Amino acid sequence: MYTCAHCRKEISIDKFFTRKSVCPKCSADLHICLNCRFYAETAHNKCREPKAEFQRSRDRANFCDYFVFAEGPGRSSAAEKEDTLKKLNDLFKK
Repeated sequence: MYTCAHCRKEISIDKFFTRKSVCPKCSADLHICLNCRFYAETAHNKCREPKAEFQRSRDRANFCDYFVFAEGPGRSSAAEKEDTLKKLNDLFKK
Protein backbone atom coordinates (compact mmCIF):
# COMPACT_ATOMS: atom_id res chain seq x y z
CA MET A 1 0.00 0.00 0.00
CA TYR A 2 1.35 3.40 -0.99
CA THR A 3 0.19 6.81 0.21
CA CYS A 4 0.54 10.17 -1.52
CA ALA A 5 2.42 12.63 0.70
CA HIS A 6 0.26 15.53 -0.48
CA CYS A 7 -3.32 14.25 -0.24
CA ARG A 8 -2.69 11.24 2.08
CA LYS A 9 -4.86 9.06 -0.18
CA GLU A 10 -3.97 5.45 -0.80
CA ILE A 11 -2.68 4.86 -4.32
CA SER A 12 -1.37 2.00 -6.40
CA ILE A 13 1.63 2.30 -8.66
CA ASP A 14 2.67 0.01 -11.45
CA LYS A 15 6.09 -1.30 -12.40
CA PHE A 16 6.53 1.55 -14.89
CA PHE A 17 6.71 4.21 -12.15
CA THR A 18 8.79 7.15 -13.44
CA ARG A 19 9.95 10.58 -12.33
CA LYS A 20 6.97 12.10 -14.14
CA SER A 21 4.34 9.94 -12.40
CA VAL A 22 1.58 11.86 -10.64
CA CYS A 23 -1.03 11.01 -8.03
CA PRO A 24 -4.31 9.98 -9.67
CA LYS A 25 -6.25 11.72 -6.89
CA CYS A 26 -4.53 15.15 -6.57
CA SER A 27 -2.13 15.24 -9.58
CA ALA A 28 0.89 15.92 -7.33
CA ASP A 29 4.32 14.55 -8.28
CA LEU A 30 5.04 11.14 -6.75
CA HIS A 31 8.83 10.83 -7.27
CA ILE A 32 9.53 13.22 -4.38
CA CYS A 33 11.56 12.99 -1.18
CA LEU A 34 8.41 13.08 0.96
CA ASN A 35 7.28 9.78 -0.62
CA CYS A 36 10.68 8.07 -0.33
CA ARG A 37 11.47 5.43 2.29
CA PHE A 38 14.84 7.14 2.94
CA TYR A 39 13.28 10.52 3.81
CA ALA A 40 13.74 11.52 7.46
CA GLU A 41 13.33 14.99 8.97
CA THR A 42 16.12 14.38 11.47
CA ALA A 43 18.71 12.91 9.07
CA HIS A 44 21.52 14.86 7.41
CA ASN A 45 20.07 16.47 4.24
CA LYS A 46 16.79 14.87 5.39
CA CYS A 47 17.82 11.59 3.77
CA ARG A 48 19.02 8.33 5.34
CA GLU A 49 20.74 7.27 2.10
CA PRO A 50 24.33 8.54 2.52
CA LYS A 51 25.12 8.47 -1.22
CA ALA A 52 22.10 10.51 -2.29
CA GLU A 53 22.70 14.02 -3.56
CA PHE A 54 21.15 17.02 -1.80
CA GLN A 55 17.66 17.83 -3.11
CA ARG A 56 16.67 21.46 -2.80
CA SER A 57 12.93 20.81 -3.06
CA ARG A 58 11.44 17.87 -1.14
CA ASP A 59 7.92 18.17 -2.57
CA ARG A 60 8.70 18.29 -6.30
CA ALA A 61 9.83 15.59 -8.71
CA ASN A 62 13.58 15.01 -8.69
CA PHE A 63 16.20 12.82 -10.35
CA CYS A 64 17.38 10.92 -7.26
CA ASP A 65 18.60 7.46 -8.25
CA TYR A 66 18.02 6.08 -4.74
CA PHE A 67 14.28 6.80 -4.59
CA VAL A 68 12.20 3.91 -3.24
CA PHE A 69 8.51 4.53 -2.65
CA ALA A 70 7.73 4.23 1.06
CA GLU A 71 5.20 1.54 1.86
CA GLY A 72 2.59 1.88 4.55
CA PRO A 73 -0.24 4.15 5.57
CA GLY A 74 1.90 7.29 5.75
CA ARG A 75 4.79 8.39 7.88
CA SER A 76 4.24 9.48 11.44
CA SER A 77 6.95 11.59 13.02
CA ALA A 78 5.82 10.49 16.49
CA ALA A 79 6.15 6.82 15.51
CA GLU A 80 9.53 7.52 13.94
CA LYS A 81 10.76 9.22 17.14
CA GLU A 82 9.47 6.36 19.28
CA ASP A 83 11.25 3.82 17.09
CA THR A 84 14.49 5.80 17.27
CA LEU A 85 14.29 6.08 21.06
CA LYS A 86 13.67 2.34 21.36
CA LYS A 87 16.75 1.63 19.22
CA LEU A 88 18.88 3.95 21.35
CA ASN A 89 17.65 2.39 24.58
CA ASP A 90 18.37 -1.09 23.23
CA LEU A 91 21.83 0.02 22.20
CA PHE A 92 22.80 1.20 25.69
CA LYS A 93 21.24 -1.66 27.68
CA LYS A 94 23.61 -4.09 29.33
